[in-house]
Amino acid sequence: MPRPTYTDEELDAAVAALSDPERFREAEAMVAGAAPKLGLLLAQALEAGGWFAESHDDAAARAATIAEETERLVALRTLLAEEARMGMLVGVAVGWALAHELALKRDKEGEG
Repeated sequence: MPRPTYTDEELDAAVAALSDPERFREAEAMVAGAAPKLGLLLAQALEAGGWFAESHDDAAARAATIAEETERLVALRTLLAEEARMGMLVGVAVGWALAHELALKRDKEGEG
């Protein structure tokens, strides 16, 4: 089964729907039980993608050892923001793949 493709309008509408606190709470509740497994999967995906490899450790060490305090804080905040952004993007990809796997399973069960 090919992965579905979505238009920009469909994605925008889905994102807007998730801005409804009640809809987001439902999604949060579904994920809460799987959070430890999903956290491990996210860590594996980040590791496999090289996001937290030696270069990341080097960047953290460089930022932490900047002598001037203001510059050091900017470097550390930038590194943390980049980590958060990358974690979020990879997390979305993991969620998207999980939704696809669940849809495939549901489709196969419906065929049987």
